[in-house]
Amino acid sequence: MSKRDYYDVLGVQKGASADEIKKAYRGKAKELHPDRNSDNPDAEAQFKEANEAYEVLKDAEKKAAYDRYGHAAFEGGMGGGGGRPGQGYGGQQGDFASAFSDVFDDLFGDFMGGQRGAGGRQRASRGSDLRYNLRVSLEEAYAGLQKTITVPASVTCGACSGTGSEGGSEPVTCPTCSGMGKVRAQQGFFTVERTCPTCSGLGQIIKNPCKVCGGSGRQEKEKALSVNIPAGVETGTRIRLAGEGEAGMRGGPTGDLYIFIEVEKHDLFERDGQHLFCRVPVSMATAALGGDIEVPTIDGGRSRVKIPAGSQSGRQMRLRSKGMPALRGGPQGDMYIEMAVETPVNLTSKQKEMLREFEKMSEDNNPESSSFFSSVKNFWDSMKS
Repeated sequence: MSKRDYYDVLGVQKGASADEIKKAYRGKAKELHPDRNSDNPDAEAQFKEANEAYEVLKDAEKKAAYDRYGHAAFEGGMGGGGGRPGQGYGGQQGDFASAFSDVFDDLFGDFMGGQRGAGGRQRASRGSDLRYNLRVSLEEAYAGLQKTITVPASVTCGACSGTGSEGGSEPVTCPTCSGMGKVRAQQGFFTVERTCPTCSGLGQIIKNPCKVCGGSGRQEKEKALSVNIPAGVETGTRIRLAGEGEAGMRGGPTGDLYIFIEVEKHDLFERDGQHLFCRVPVSMATAALGGDIEVPTIDGGRSRVKIPAGSQSGRQMRLRSKGMPALRGGPQGDMYIEMAVETPVNLTSKQKEMLREFEKMSEDNNPESSSFFSSVKNFWDSMKS
C-alpha cells in the first residue's frame, strides 16, 4: 500500500510554515495517542504515521528533499538513509520519543527548565531570600524604632566581582550539555530532561575558578543592616529589604531579606489588634464607695480613672486613643481598664468582727445575690412540685 502524503497526514497545505506544521502535529498527537484510543486498533499505526510525517516536515533540509522527490527522497539511497517504512530520514526511527520531544519542550518547558537565557541556558542564578526573626517589646512596637541587625549572608566576591573566574577570564560552554543547562535521557516511551550535573544548569563552567570564592562568585560574610521598624507593628508583620539577601551565583541578582516581627508579651498590657487591655485590682471599699485610681499607659504616662460606686468585678472602662497606633494610618486604638475587685486576706480579729457586723446590716445591699438566690429557691420549688 502506497504511503500517504505527509502534508495530508498532518492536515496542512504544502506551503505551511514551521509553526503551522508544529501546531498541526500537536493536535494529531493528542488526537491519535494510543493511550487515548484503546478501542481503536488503528490508532497506534496512525500515531506513528503522524510522528513520521512531523519528523520529516519539521526539518528544513528533509522538508526540501521531500517537496522535491516525495517519499523517494528517503528510499533507495536518494536521501542517504536507506530507511525502512515507519522510519524517518537517515534511518532514525520516527517514533513518539523523537518527534514528540519538541512538542514536549513547547508545552512543558517552563515547568522543566524555569527561566532561561538565550539558547535555553541559565547564565546566572538569583540569590536566595533570607528570613530574620526580630523580637521587639510592646513599647517598641508602640513607638517604632531604628534597629541595627547583623545578618550572616553570601555577598558578591570582591576578588572576581561575582564572576567566579580568576583574573577576569570568561566562563566556557559546558561540554556535557553544550550550553543548554539540561541533558536528556530516554526512559521507555518518554524523553526526560534533567538539569546538567556538570554545570548545575548554568550552561557554562569555569576553567580557572577564583581562589577566594572557589568559582561561586560569592563569599560568606556577616553584614550589619539598619532596619526601620514602624510604629504599630504586631506579631507576624513582615518587612522586606530588597536586595539584602544572598548574592546570586556568578553575578546573578541578589535575593531579598524578609524580617518577621514578634512582639513580646507585656506584664501589664494585653494586646488585641490596636486595642490594649489592663486588669486593675480595686479594693472592696473603693468598689463599694467609689473613688479615683491611677493607671499606667503604654506611652509611659499615667491616667486617672473614676470608679463609680457599687462597681463589680469585670466592669470595663475605656480610655480613648490610649491604645496602639495603626500600622498603615488611621485612628489610634483604645485602652480598656478591667476592674478586679479584691477580697482582703489575713484579717485581724477586729476586721473580721466588723465585716460580720457589716454583713448583717447589708442584706438589702446586694441586689445580684438577692436575685440569684431568689431564682434558686424558685428552681427548687419547681423540682419538688
